[in-house]
Amino acid sequence: MKMKTARIHAFGDASVIRYDDVPQPRPGAGDVLVRVAATSFNPTEAALRAGLLQVFLPVDLPYTLGWDVAGTVAEIGPGTEGFAVGDRVVGRLEGAGAAAEYVRAPGELLVPAPASVPLTHAAALPVAGLTAWQAVFEHGKVTAGQRVLVNGAGGGVGGFVTQLARHTGAEVIATASARSARAVRRHGADHVIDYTAGPVATALDGPVDTLLNLVPLSPHDAAALASAVRPGGRIVSITTPVEPPADAGVRAMHMVARNDVVQLAALVELVDAGEVALDISASHPLADLADVHRLGEAGRIRGKVLIIP
Repeated sequence: MKMKTARIHAFGDASVIRYDDVPQPRPGAGDVLVRVAATSFNPTEAALRAGLLQVFLPVDLPYTLGWDVAGTVAEIGPGTEGFAVGDRVVGRLEGAGAAAEYVRAPGELLVPAPASVPLTHAAALPVAGLTAWQAVFEHGKVTAGQRVLVNGAGGGVGGFVTQLARHTGAEVIATASARSARAVRRHGADHVIDYTAGPVATALDGPVDTLLNLVPLSPHDAAALASAVRPGGRIVSITTPVEPPADAGVRAMHMVARNDVVQLAALVELVDAGEVALDISASHPLADLADVHRLGEAGRIRGKVLIIP
């Protein structure tokens, strides 16, 4: 039985994405077969497609895109427990991707999908949500009463970072363009700085306890933002490393998110409790994935974009 999938057979620009008919997979021991409701676009996948991550994240070609998955269990592999056919699940995949009609997924990577939102929308959660959780709680150690600068709050990760930081009781200062400002305020930002209007560091009304950087920065801009963090503060960046002066008394780190189903289940609970919203800006069919990659690389995506097979 054949299915549609979006794969790369070589590294390069978005034109290397091909839409192939491939055999539908079967679940092995410990796996489930998921009928994919949606995956979502993550900028890091565009970097992988371009061949920029081979040192850090080597993959074999052809490679199916789509790290986020939301869907229903269609078949259960031998010895796999805790699932029933028809279960709604969500997860972050580490091997074959979800830019396909079906995907074989290890059961240990999946958790029940949020019940309060459409199943397709749940695909926005795993990669971006886990990155935000680990940036805010594990590395940023954000707590009530702190002043937190979220640089790049209008992106897919930024929406979750803003909400989670606000959830702690911190004062959240967010950078966003005019296009994203309303959504960023809706996510709980106390102050929004339009980064297109001038340097962010000069627009701040005082130092911050924590800088959560989510966008690439020039060395000049990175140094300017680092200087805005008070002694004893923290800098966490998921893109460009941001290093403070050696005598600044500021702890800085560059992070790469990991898979964690306990944290993902906690995020699902926050979604169902109405504490975290999923900011879906667009949905596209699988056949438009190359165009979505182009939009992402041109900086023309806000929030999360879903891919529907």
